Amino acid sequence: MPENLLEVPPAIDVSEAEARAVLPKHPEWGTFLLIVACYLLWAGALFGLAQVSQALAVVAAGLMLALHSSLCHEVLHGHPFARRALNEALVFLPLNLCVPYGRFRDTHLAHHQDENLTDPYDDPESNFMDPEIWARLPKWRQSLLRVNNTLLGRILLGPMIGQICFMQTDWRLARNGVRGIGRDWALHGIGILLVLGIVSLSEMSVLAYLGAAYIGLALLKIRTYLEHRAHEDMHGRTAIVEGRGVLGWILSFLFLNNNLHIVHHLYPGVPWHRLPRLYRQHRARFQDRNDGYVLPSYASVFRQFAFRAKDPVPHPLWKSSE
Repeated sequence: MPENLLEVPPAIDVSEAEARAVLPKHPEWGTFLLIVACYLLWAGALFGLAQVSQALAVVAAGLMLALHSSLCHEVLHGHPFARRALNEALVFLPLNLCVPYGRFRDTHLAHHQDENLTDPYDDPESNFMDPEIWARLPKWRQSLLRVNNTLLGRILLGPMIGQICFMQTDWRLARNGVRGIGRDWALHGIGILLVLGIVSLSEMSVLAYLGAAYIGLALLKIRTYLEHRAHEDMHGRTAIVEGRGVLGWILSFLFLNNNLHIVHHLYPGVPWHRLPRLYRQHRARFQDRNDGYVLPSYASVFRQFAFRAKDPVPHPLWKSSE
């Protein structure tokens, strides 16, 4: 998918001039400065705040790790500069320790093939499973995955379950000869050593930093929990969370407005800071386009799904026999 070309679906009647107006024409210095600020605040948590309170430092570092992951998402979509190598150098350090940037880039761009969204095989970010595979799982594993499909389960267990599944998939792909996976993990290993080397020089213990990394990943699970659902129409699979209230404002910023997820999927080249305006200008049309998959706030999300699954684990529309 061309990252800086805008595809305007027929149901979103946006003029070409209006569409091009939201695309970056010059270096995005605001995004660059946000990357710099993220690193500075991360370092401040490690070297400064940790002297005052390890607990506060862990929380602060966790917030920066979540923001850094969102910035990695901006980078893989071609921001803040025109040169890919420069962009990727800016986010080389894997602050969350878990996911190699190169693998995140490749799997996420594959996820943007919207006709495959939620497909248990062709969407690398799908949380659904082939019903035939599901039926063969042991009961304990089915129970664990059902808990993981509640919001609290996704926050508490999701980072661990997701990491195990991600690594198992990459190991299988590498054994099957898929190129580039070993390289990406090797670069990731170098980055991990650099990050842990920095942590070892700071006032934060490595164990505390691992806790911060888990917090950062858990925060991201709040976003990904809502992003997609099973639906016959590919655009009806992608959510809007409007982000009202203080909690919504904080999470929308940490997620760099990816809570407006249908807007991002329809316009993947639009930078994070322009998504809200584009949504406001065409709010009714976006909501029509995703068939009303809209939640008013993250507070409402917690009320509805903290202890109740939003979706079943086996894909409800999957016909594996075809």
